[in-house]
Amino acid sequence: MKRIEVNAYRVGLVFKKNVYKRMLNEGVYWLWNETAIVYDITKQFVAPVELNILLQDAELRDALYVVDVKDNEIVLQYENGLLKQVLTAGRYTFWKGIVEYEFVKADVSKIEITENISRATLQNKLLLSFVRSYTVESYEKALLFVDGNYVQVLNSGVYSWWKNSIAINIGKVDVRMQQAEINGQEILTKDKTALRINGQAQYKVVEIEKALLQNKEYDKQLYVAFQLALREFIGGFSFDELLEKKETIAPYILKAVSEKAVALGVEVIGFGIRDIILPGDVKEIMNQVLIAEKKAQANIIMRREETASTRSLLNTAKLMEDNSMLFKLKEMEYVEKIADKISNISVSGNGQLIEQLKQIFVPQK
Repeated sequence: MKRIEVNAYRVGLVFKKNVYKRMLNEGVYWLWNETAIVYDITKQFVAPVELNILLQDAELRDALYVVDVKDNEIVLQYENGLLKQVLTAGRYTFWKGIVEYEFVKADVSKIEITENISRATLQNKLLLSFVRSYTVESYEKALLFVDGNYVQVLNSGVYSWWKNSIAINIGKVDVRMQQAEINGQEILTKDKTALRINGQAQYKVVEIEKALLQNKEYDKQLYVAFQLALREFIGGFSFDELLEKKETIAPYILKAVSEKAVALGVEVIGFGIRDIILPGDVKEIMNQVLIAEKKAQANIIMRREETASTRSLLNTAKLMEDNSMLFKLKEMEYVEKIADKISNISVSGNGQLIEQLKQIFVPQK
């Protein structure tokens, strides 16, 4: 005979020759040719024999939670409100009573997470191998493809799906205003002058379905549209005509490309020419023309000033001719200017020289 003591929060299972007989609750027992296994009911129960045999005992069956998990399922096991573990395919048993258990079953053969599971739980490290998440930023839009088939547009946010054999792909587009550099465009004018043009354009994606579903590499197509529009405009004018119409280049390109951009799901906001680079020989000729023009302008200004000066002298002479006092004042002005240049004057000679100076400096009555 063997004495068995089952303490509080313990349960004993009695076996005789490896055959289950009965369950023992808290208390002291004497066993004859029997053995007992004592279990802590705060822990998960692991059956020592086939579980179906044990479950034939109604008392034991009522004391256990039995959780069956299929191949396409997982079960989230919570203990006292906290996620403890994720149960995969199999059969699990837990003691009822002390620990408050909760089990949430999820079908992971689909991609949508329809079960009542919070985002915080989905981001728990225990679920990392079962959940795939994608983030669409506030400045992005995305397309969802399931097994290669387009499903829907995704706005900004965090999206989670069950991880399984179903393929999920996300096509993202930045919907902010973007800039395209149209650089190094070698273009011939109508009179065969080779120009190198650098420009820039601003655009943004407004219809993501058109941009990604109906077009391949919409940004490259937009770049080519700008190239062709530039070549069409530049090639229609001679070099001199182009210089006269340079202000119309940007509006023409913007209008021409905007119409084609609609089919790409893109809105063109603006376009501008940053540089027009001339060949070396043409640049030298243009510099010569510019120098000649500036010289001609300088000559015109000099002639204009000389004419004005001569006209002023003529007017002054006419005034002095009619007014002797004005003539004398002008004469004294020039003598004063001469005197400013002379520090000393030595006078020698007879009285006639004195008389002549007097006539110069003293006004005659």
